[in-house]
Amino acid sequence: MSSVAIVTGASSGIGAATARRLAAEGFHVLAAARRTDRLAGLVKEIEAAGGTATAVACDVTSDESVAELAAAAQAAPGPITLLVNNAGGARGLDPVESGAIGDWQWMYDVNVLGTLRVTQALLPALEASGAGTIVIVSSTAGFTVYEGGGGYAAAKHAQTAIAGTLRLELCGRPVRVIEIDPGMVRTDEFGLVRFGGDADKAAATYAGVPEPLVAEDVADCIAWCATRPHHVNVDRLVVRPLAQAAQHKMHRVGQ
Repeated sequence: MSSVAIVTGASSGIGAATARRLAAEGFHVLAAARRTDRLAGLVKEIEAAGGTATAVACDVTSDESVAELAAAAQAAPGPITLLVNNAGGARGLDPVESGAIGDWQWMYDVNVLGTLRVTQALLPALEASGAGTIVIVSSTAGFTVYEGGGGYAAAKHAQTAIAGTLRLELCGRPVRVIEIDPGMVRTDEFGLVRFGGDADKAAATYAGVPEPLVAEDVADCIAWCATRPHHVNVDRLVVRPLAQAAQHKMHRVGQ
């Protein structure tokens, strides 16, 4: 009987890469996201590589949808031992004085309340396994602010608060809480979502940066943390590309 890992936001980017990697590590993966067509392709890819996975339609901003994810977990072919709260994203790069309330609302609902909903729904199963792990994929924006990033940083700071508080509250119970904080990661969709589909603006973020992180780098970190002996809790792992010394310090070739 395989242990089961649940990955939210699994239709692209870090979520899809994490689903592939965890399947390769021997987990049966419940790949959860809104775009079921992409999930179907991901499951086929995992199965072709010798792993096992199940696609589950899930919108983390919906209580009803998250309840359906929890029901799917109950029917999974093994104990639920790992939850990767990966669903999230950014919208806009406006200063606080002109930031769109709707963008801030969306970022809070997806990143913060999405993590809360899914964690609450799956925590009983994780604890019942006797060896549960919750991974929260936050960001370096969870501890460092920057101009134009107020809404995203606020949401990611809140995710960091969830991780730290949950770890205190679960002390003595068999569930680890791990926070992963990536810096610059180049994925197909993060920048496009942030800039409303503007491919030029999205590409400019990475201009001149030699080897930004890619989704597989973060998936590798998640898998490493999650597969340590269960008494080992990696509280927080910060990962950046070599070219990024800090949030405000980036080496760009030719600039």
